[in-house]
Amino acid sequence: MRHMPVRRLLLSLALALIVAGPYPARADAPAAKDVATIGDCLRKQGKAAGSQEADEAACLMRIAKPCMGGDETTVSSRRQIECLDRERLVWDQIINDSYKTMMNALESDQQAKLREMQRSWIHTRDLTCAFWYDYFQGTMANPMIAYCNNRETARRAIFLRIFAADIADRK
Repeated sequence: MRHMPVRRLLLSLALALIVAGPYPARADAPAAKDVATIGDCLRKQGKAAGSQEADEAACLMRIAKPCMGGDETTVSSRRQIECLDRERLVWDQIINDSYKTMMNALESDQQAKLREMQRSWIHTRDLTCAFWYDYFQGTMANPMIAYCNNRETARRAIFLRIFAADIADRK
């Protein structure tokens, strides 16, 4: 009877290890090399004085495509999602950095509008990307959702980066 608590503890630990699986914990921050890759691409585009659309076309999938081995049709859905999420982390960081720059420089009424705009964008992105599941209604939707999240996050990052760069140029 006395060994029951130890057995329960060991059983709980074994169960936790099984549930956790052999997968590494998901990072909240992008890898420095990924940040540098996207940053270099955006800087090159900036020197070319391209449009927001040109920046997106040149820099979107810069991390994800090589991560997938160049041909996303030959890798598993899981690998596609991992690679797309890896790139999305970079775009998220650009959004957060640009947002912070803007919030620090804008007047309070502009800050409120920026906050409202971002909340609206997050809601719209989530609804837009979730529609892939509503449309396909199966596991095929999961990589499509990851593509959508990456693309929409990249678009937003490039959009906010324009304002943040303008603020930096004014100083």
